[in-house]
Amino acid sequence: MEQKSDKNKDISSNYNSQIVESEIYKYWENLGYFDPDKLPSRHKTPFTIIMPPPNANGSLHIGHALFVTLEDIMVRYQRMQGKKTLWLPGADHAGFETQVVYNKKLEKEGRNFWSIPREDLYQEIKKFTLENKTYMENQLKKLGASCDWSREKFTLDENIIKVVYETFEKLYKDGLVYRAEKPISWCTKHQTTLSDLEIKHEERQDKLYYIYYDIKNSSEKILVATTRPETIPADVAIAVHPKSKWKKFIGQTAINPLNKNDLAIISDDNVDLNFGTGALKITPNHDPLDFEIYQKNRDKISAASISVIDQFGKMNASAGTELVGLKVKEAREKSIELLKDKFSKEPEDYKHQVAVCYKCGTTIEPRVMSQWFIKMTEFAQGKKSLRDLATEAVKKKEVIFIPKRMEKIFMHWMKDLRDWNISRQIVWGIRMPVWYCRKSLPAGRQVKTQDCPPIVTNGETPNKCPHCREIELEQEKDVFDTWFSSGQWPFATLMTTGKDDFKNFYPTDVMETGWDILFFWVARMVMLGKYVTGKAPFKTVYLHGLVRDKERQKMSKSKGNVINPLEVAEIYGTDAVRMALIVGTTAGNDPIISEDKIRGYRNFVTKIWNASRFVLMNYKETKTKPKFTTEDKKNLKELKGVSKKITKYLDNFDFNHAAETAYHYFWHTFADKIIEASKTRLNSENEADRVAAQEVLIETLSTLMKLLHPFIPFVTEEIWKKLPIKNKLPLIIENWPNNK
Repeated sequence: MEQKSDKNKDISSNYNSQIVESEIYKYWENLGYFDPDKLPSRHKTPFTIIMPPPNANGSLHIGHALFVTLEDIMVRYQRMQGKKTLWLPGADHAGFETQVVYNKKLEKEGRNFWSIPREDLYQEIKKFTLENKTYMENQLKKLGASCDWSREKFTLDENIIKVVYETFEKLYKDGLVYRAEKPISWCTKHQTTLSDLEIKHEERQDKLYYIYYDIKNSSEKILVATTRPETIPADVAIAVHPKSKWKKFIGQTAINPLNKNDLAIISDDNVDLNFGTGALKITPNHDPLDFEIYQKNRDKISAASISVIDQFGKMNASAGTELVGLKVKEAREKSIELLKDKFSKEPEDYKHQVAVCYKCGTTIEPRVMSQWFIKMTEFAQGKKSLRDLATEAVKKKEVIFIPKRMEKIFMHWMKDLRDWNISRQIVWGIRMPVWYCRKSLPAGRQVKTQDCPPIVTNGETPNKCPHCREIELEQEKDVFDTWFSSGQWPFATLMTTGKDDFKNFYPTDVMETGWDILFFWVARMVMLGKYVTGKAPFKTVYLHGLVRDKERQKMSKSKGNVINPLEVAEIYGTDAVRMALIVGTTAGNDPIISEDKIRGYRNFVTKIWNASRFVLMNYKETKTKPKFTTEDKKNLKELKGVSKKITKYLDNFDFNHAAETAYHYFWHTFADKIIEASKTRLNSENEADRVAAQEVLIETLSTLMKLLHPFIPFVTEEIWKKLPIKNKLPLIIENWPNNK
């Protein structure tokens, strides 16, 4: 599409970013070039980015502005390079996080989250989420996102859910999905399990209590150290390290000091000799290590594992009459009182890491519950594990990380991978396609249990149990961990656009996201992408940092240092916000942002406008051939060198230096030197010299508009429309400067 230039002198004295940005984005949308299928024929080789879907539960924050800017730079650059660019946008229902947000909303309204019927609550959250989704999409446009809105996806689209169900069914049939009673991390406030990645660890100072347990039929005692005396009623054994001074008691029986139950004394080298006394009370339902020791020594432990803390963080009847009904902290104080005759000495101060919910800070309660898990380190059919698929993709350079140091962190994390708990006890999310039959089986049927195995489908509702033919079935109430569905995002989106996008654009080129979700999300995408499609979902992972203020403090509402990118864009312009986010920002490091910095780049945009206005106001059409001076030739050669340097930076994902180079050249060379030197020549009576001066200005300005376009697309497109260049295209699809 050829573009005609406006009258070159029709450029206002002041740049109004609000008006220009709104009009320019509509202009881009009307052109249609966000859609790769509508790009000119020269755009053949695909370049694809799947947008990390922002949570559809609130406004965009400065971190979103950073990822939008980075990805838009890549896409605009590659589009100008002649690539068939697809930047597919989307939004995430964000399961647990959205439910937490909605719960807070209900609390402010004085409504009880837990009293609302499940389906009603689901529909309320859905309405809330879809409204936020629309609002958020408009914000992305405000930030200049040149993505293809005709392909926009949502993690709760029916066809996306279908893909998620098919993956789950495949995992189940391959023996990689199982339901089991295992230790999980439980948030007593939000009433759900959390994955290992959804818990934080806080350093706390608690007390370490040294408690004597009597040896049965003996006057001797064994000394145990614990920070949780309230769980003693759930003890099933005492484990002694084989090198501990208590090893003489191995094989004997101890007496529980609170309920007088017999406790087997066993040997286990998992007991930490450097902690406590070398003897460990085993409470399998309230500690993952204890559960592991219990499972390993079942033949030596006769006591059944029990829970003494309920789902709400209160002591249940199994804790005994003295403790039942108390909250954990109250039960601890009561237990100390009941055990006062059993202490060997005063408790010690003990600093340790305590697991808490990453959303509310509530102390996590380990519980043993029946949950759905994915095997991460084994494959039932003798093939490669999910972990192997991911690590091999990295080792073979199918996936590379920027910065490179993240590869080592990724591989280190993979070593300690445990099975993934993917079921959540929440309302908002993709309900698991699992059905249960709880009817007694017909007499004589050769099965081991009266409960039929779970029925896992690809989303279709079974009309009867395939095991006992019973027709009364109940669907699993749990929903998938949101990272399970979003872990399929690259292939699920491209498989469901209604086009040949999976064939044409998969694997994608770049996954750009924050380093803080390298394990939450990136690792899951690599695993599931390789498992389902046989190919890694992207070739390059670019990881940005967490945006901080000028004091290098993390931004938070409580600190009052949060910068709303849309609000400052209204004041200073989106281009200024984008430049402020990019200059000084390197992959994997936390960028620094402040209103002063944004204001500074608003001045840069103003400088560009004023310099361009000067060039255009002094341009005169002529048929006279220019006579370039030695200085003119030197300037044009330097321009080509700068262009080459910026191109190399962009090819190497070094956006900071690319932007910085363009900034300094425009301001300090073009504006301060070349324009200043041209002022006398533009009024010269020597027509050939005057034309040479104006041609150098137009050539330099047009090249700089191309080089700056990925970073500050609005002002550059607006100026480009006014440049007196023949046969020009819209800047969004113009050819990148030829550096040869």
